Amino acid sequence: MSSRSAFGADASALGVCFGGPSPEHDVSILTGLQACRELVRQGRAVVGLYWSKTGEWYQVDPSLEAGSFVDGVPRGAEALRLATGPEGGFALARATRGLISGAKQKTLEIDVVVNCCHGGPGEDGSLQATFDLAGVRYTGPSAQGAALGMDKLAFSAVASIAGLSVLPRVLLDESSSEEQLDFPGPYIVKPRFGGSSIGVEVVADLKAALACLNASVHLRNGAVVEPYREDLFDLNVAVRTWPEPQLSAIEKPERSTAGAEILGYADKYTGGEGMASAPRELPAQIPEELADRLRETALFTSRPMGTRGVARVDFLSDGSKELWLNEVNTIPGSLARYLWVDPPVPFGELLADMVEEAIRVPAARPNATGADGTVLRTAGSIAGKLG
Repeated sequence: MSSRSAFGADASALGVCFGGPSPEHDVSILTGLQACRELVRQGRAVVGLYWSKTGEWYQVDPSLEAGSFVDGVPRGAEALRLATGPEGGFALARATRGLISGAKQKTLEIDVVVNCCHGGPGEDGSLQATFDLAGVRYTGPSAQGAALGMDKLAFSAVASIAGLSVLPRVLLDESSSEEQLDFPGPYIVKPRFGGSSIGVEVVADLKAALACLNASVHLRNGAVVEPYREDLFDLNVAVRTWPEPQLSAIEKPERSTAGAEILGYADKYTGGEGMASAPRELPAQIPEELADRLRETALFTSRPMGTRGVARVDFLSDGSKELWLNEVNTIPGSLARYLWVDPPVPFGELLADMVEEAIRVPAARPNATGADGTVLRTAGSIAGKLG
């Protein structure tokens, strides 16, 4: 089966999906276009898969620039449908018109989708689960790993049970009281489900924290609160899982605004190339003992998290003795390509290994073993079970 579009992709190809109904929509576009450009440079056939802010899918020219997406869907885009089932996958929406009854819609022949969707349903397991149901191989976290990485409360609980050092983190809602918090202010309030630093606030007390719940759209689906430590700063390291677990250099991101309380969204992404252009100290100048502990923790964290592809493990530290695991960014900006300087790993190699992992070790394998009809044959009448 072969499908050809206006962009010339036929036979099998690699899809690169980006965008999505997420606050990180724009940054996701930058990451996706970077991946498209590098894969094309390698001579791979690439299908650009743009996910709009309102949830529609489009096939786009992988050579487009970021400016083509400023006003939304770029000119020349072709509408797509993403269908689940044995014959699932992406297909041109216009191909459904005029089909005779019983005719099968031809899907685009895509070997693997490189997932570059940051935040929202592209990184919380929703898209991954849809791909699983559609039989689409993809890079990055599984549905389970993505969901755990996006849920700050659940992640903190799993990390704590695994014996990892994390700051106290509790659910924040209208019923929260001083008695339920076993740590003093000031506090940092975060969206329970969200990536990057969007919606994060530093407040003096619980009253101010509760006020954030109604003031911020990013906290309406849930919020967590934890102690704010002015003496701590960020340390990050990337981990990749194929062909074997490997860590990047450690970075210390820098805040562009002097005296800023947290590393903000603007610090990370407004330099023009996503995370690749953000200010940082790389490699971070920290004591070797601290660096060794960070590396050991990052590798260990990837096990209960089920890390897949390239992820970024984020820490907080005072630069000497204290080290706290903060979160795992399962689909980091620019796919964390900027961190692979020691050891050096070219962006093309990162992508190629992610694709190979997706082919050799799919994120999900449907299994109906045991559903042999025995229970149904002995079930008796449904009416009887209801009686």
